[in-house]
Amino acid sequence: MFAAMGGIAESVLDNVCRASEAWTARMITDGKYLGWITSDDGRPVASAGMFILDWPPHPFDPMGETRAYLLNVFVEAEYRGRGLARALVELSLGEAGRRGIRVISLHASHQARAIYESLGFHATNEMMLIDGKAKT
Repeated sequence: MFAAMGGIAESVLDNVCRASEAWTARMITDGKYLGWITSDDGRPVASAGMFILDWPPHPFDPMGETRAYLLNVFVEAEYRGRGLARALVELSLGEAGRRGIRVISLHASHQARAIYESLGFHATNEMMLIDGKAKT
């Protein structure tokens, strides 16, 4: 997914891949990560993941104690335009609903914004700091 987005050094992508495998396995074991994969003749062609976060009550959800974060939504180029991303996000949203999770967030590529907006997502005022001095 990050390779397809471009602009990231191969060495960084390798590090992310190695670290992601261990992280994902641990989060699945802890019940905090759910994933869906669509395949064609045994070849994975689309995926989506949902990370469950502990979150304090908030005006968006005064009684809730969890949020969901959608990640790893990706469709191989030759399979785009077939509704696979939408179907996977809808599965994710359905699971969030079954779990009583009312607040779901994500980071969208420019190309995917229309899909998310059509499903009810909207831009927020989120800001981010990436501390270059933090341990990597």
